[in-house]
Amino acid sequence: MPTRFRLPVDGFVLLLIGMVCLASVLPAHGQGAVAVGWAANIAIGLLFFLYGARLAPQAAVAGLRHWRLHTAVLLCTYALFPLLGLAMRPLAPSVIPESLYTGLLFLCLLPSTVQSSIAFTSIARGNVAAALCAASASNLLGVFLTPLLVGALMHQSGVGFSFGVLRDIVVQLLLPFVAGQLLRPLIGGLVHRYRSVLTRVDRVSILLVVYVAFSEGVVSGIWRQLDLADLGVLFAACAVLLALVLGITTFVARRVMKLPVEDEIVLVFCGSKKSLASGLPMASVLFGGATVGMAVLPLMLFHQMQLMVCAWLARRYAKRPELHPEAPRLTAEAAPAAVAVAPRAELAAVGR
Repeated sequence: MPTRFRLPVDGFVLLLIGMVCLASVLPAHGQGAVAVGWAANIAIGLLFFLYGARLAPQAAVAGLRHWRLHTAVLLCTYALFPLLGLAMRPLAPSVIPESLYTGLLFLCLLPSTVQSSIAFTSIARGNVAAALCAASASNLLGVFLTPLLVGALMHQSGVGFSFGVLRDIVVQLLLPFVAGQLLRPLIGGLVHRYRSVLTRVDRVSILLVVYVAFSEGVVSGIWRQLDLADLGVLFAACAVLLALVLGITTFVARRVMKLPVEDEIVLVFCGSKKSLASGLPMASVLFGGATVGMAVLPLMLFHQMQLMVCAWLARRYAKRPELHPEAPRLTAEAAPAAVAVAPRAELAAVGR
């Protein structure tokens, strides 16, 4: 019996959209805005503390024998994407507002995902161990590299490394992350044991960050700056960006590096993803006022787009003939059900 196709639209993504709508109708004002702003700052610190407590540094170095593959993933994440983002500079302000271009460039500077990259690699029957190492390395470096790249490439948009921004990065991102890493030997077991409870805490924190970001944007007139044509151009820009990266990573894997298909899958999935869970709190620290809402719009759109496209790609990879038929495998018939779960895995560990 044929399996019914299901679009991987995660319920949490719908909640994120709901928070955007709530902030558009009932934005936080006055003292209420101050209160939820402080709550969001605390939530961001908690997110990065848990991020540090979850992420095992051993995973990032365990696969050093695949150094060519890991280097290629990092170059895609922190060199190819930024170059493509800079290449879109002529779009602003003649085609899309400057603030939306800022969001596109910010999207290009973020680390890869961990959970969904591993999930899709597993579904596609790729090198799961290498995917874990590559994605973990991307996220470990992203805590430090993304703010540096933002400071270096986005100064023309008013997002430079002032003392205030640097202080916020250190206090809200780096210190909690380092504290989580240092305490991981003591609390790692508890974090794993109560991961379902902490996942709810993570999600509530992210929803709060989104509400605060879009409240500030609505109060400053974000929706008066956008129309349907702007959103259409943004959708097209995200689609072209994703298509280019998927095409380039596939070409490099097959023609340049001549990787086996299992490693090609790792480069395609880990090299083409951007982390919504890391990007939202980072944007709240790095941007302010109306620019926060505009900065995260491209990321929210790209996030859902990458999940849907990679779900389709994972099913295609999974249908290739087995080299070793006796080895356990995820069948093509079972792939759609697993793909439907993958977006939940992506946000199950916020910041990954």
